[in-house]
Amino acid sequence: MRYNVIGYFISEGFRNVFKNKKSAFSCLGVMCATMLLFGLFFAIGRNITHMVDGIEDSQAIRVFANVDTSMEDLERMKNEIESIEGVVPGIKLVTPEEAYNEMRERLEDKAYTMDTYEPTIFSYSYIVTLADLELNDSIQEKIMELDNIKRISSSNDTIRALSVIGKWIRIITGILLAILIVISIFIISNTIKLTVHARRKEISIMKYVGATNSFVRTPFVIEGIVIGIISSILSVVLVGGIYNWCANKMRLSDTIQKMNVDILSFNELFTQIILVYVILGVGIGIIGSTISMRKYLDV
Repeated sequence: MRYNVIGYFISEGFRNVFKNKKSAFSCLGVMCATMLLFGLFFAIGRNITHMVDGIEDSQAIRVFANVDTSMEDLERMKNEIESIEGVVPGIKLVTPEEAYNEMRERLEDKAYTMDTYEPTIFSYSYIVTLADLELNDSIQEKIMELDNIKRISSSNDTIRALSVIGKWIRIITGILLAILIVISIFIISNTIKLTVHARRKEISIMKYVGATNSFVRTPFVIEGIVIGIISSILSVVLVGGIYNWCANKMRLSDTIQKMNVDILSFNELFTQIILVYVILGVGIGIIGSTISMRKYLDV
């Protein structure tokens, strides 16, 4: 008997979808459009975040030691810097010779201007990578308190800009998701309202003969879940096709190649997108159908 009831709920849920083809089709269309928009924005957001993270990883501050600093003091300085919270272990020591050659490379065709100088004009320095760019200012203050520190070179403005970009990307993605969830719930609830209205006499008879609230409600909840899952599947296929086409075009563009940034493949995003879509589809289906039942039925 229990399995018969479950079978009835499932069959009724699917029957409601195919019985009201026009409303279900319009619901699927709008839900796919909203989920497609979210999926593409989510993919763009993940790529921008990935790019920002890559740029952040390449951002480092350079700590210059006093010219007369001994190797023993340099080793002690390294240990003290690495002990500061927020500093990535394994900071790199740059010798005067390496700094001299680095300067010649930067000057390119004017490298000859360095011929009259010796590497000794440069001091030893450490390239320090930060685990969190928001700690940039506080870490620099702590480093400057150490002995034998001459100065610190860093792109503070760039670091702050990157941190702000990362924050706003996460905020905008969250706001967009919230808006699309509200829109999708509204669409599904209105679609199921049509089904409820069309079957109002049948539902009244079921209630009259003693059907419980959950017995009446469950087929409509399953209808919402079915619509949500179908929308999720269609949206994943559409997002995958559009994203792969756009990603391939972008990889071949001169701008992306000059920026030397990596674009995520859809396979890297697939697990996250399918998980979000399934949760959205099922969750929105349940919430939308429940809202429509509460408003139109005394259940």
